[in-house]
Amino acid sequence: MPSNDQQRVFVAGHRGMVGSAIVRRLAQDPGIELIVRSSAELDLTDQAAVRAFFADMQIDQVYMAAAKVGGIHANHTYPAEFIYQNLMIEANVIHEAWRAGVNRLLFLGSSCIYPKHATQPMTEAALLTGVLEETNEPYAIAKIAGIKLCESYHRQYGADYRSLMPTNLYGPGDNFHPENSHVIPALMRRFHEAKLSGVSHTRLWGSGQARREFLHVDDLAAASVRVMNVPRDTYWAVASPRCSHLNVGCGIDLPVRELAEIIAEVVGFDGELEHDLTKPDGTPRKLLSIDKLASFGWRPEIPLKSGLASTYAWFLANGDRARTGG
Repeated sequence: MPSNDQQRVFVAGHRGMVGSAIVRRLAQDPGIELIVRSSAELDLTDQAAVRAFFADMQIDQVYMAAAKVGGIHANHTYPAEFIYQNLMIEANVIHEAWRAGVNRLLFLGSSCIYPKHATQPMTEAALLTGVLEETNEPYAIAKIAGIKLCESYHRQYGADYRSLMPTNLYGPGDNFHPENSHVIPALMRRFHEAKLSGVSHTRLWGSGQARREFLHVDDLAAASVRVMNVPRDTYWAVASPRCSHLNVGCGIDLPVRELAEIIAEVVGFDGELEHDLTKPDGTPRKLLSIDKLASFGWRPEIPLKSGLASTYAWFLANGDRARTGG
């Protein structure tokens, strides 16, 4: 049995890249009793099941890392699944956590919540000030709804429910599926397979001119634990009841072409990189302002190239699991 001073912490989505990184971080704290459930054990889209779980488990804190995620191709192909599953997961977990008296919850979203042409770097105040990028609009709307759920339960009930909006993430546990992955695992797998087959060139989606910011998932986990444990008054002095979320990123972006060249070097692929201009670039630029989060004393620690190298090592070590997104 846990001691009376232990916090019972539920990490929703603990098998995903973000959730597993948070679990690794929390496992170092003897004052925490980790509570996890696989999707087979607890279907977060099932309200009755989620209600029973929270009623039984006496949870103190929730990290909301569960989500249906994917890259441009997956968002374009499965828009109904992206909006439905994410809305249901968020609504069920946040509402049933509140019903059960959970003290504190951290909702994890995405930088795609911001308008396609938001002023760079994007501040938290840019939310709902313009049109979203159409390639991932359903997912973005679901994540905006999650922020507003947390805000609304705070405003109406005083629930201390917080939100973090990460930039593009990568790291161990990423999804390297050939069609449904994000840009870093997609390129890493493509270059790896090109290297093995000995081809002299490979293609990149779009012009390569779009700029992106990338954060190692272990840096996000550190930021998440820091934000969860900031005292209530300190958090809400930085956030506000109608702009309650905080950005988390590294504060530096680069063109996708430059990223591809770094990944090719890490993988050891020395062939030509050609651009498929029939494919979309997505949002022209996505760089987050992290001034609010920095006020809590957090800064990322993992440089991009070393983070990519460790991610590639994980990919090599995990074989079929990495290649199928399992």
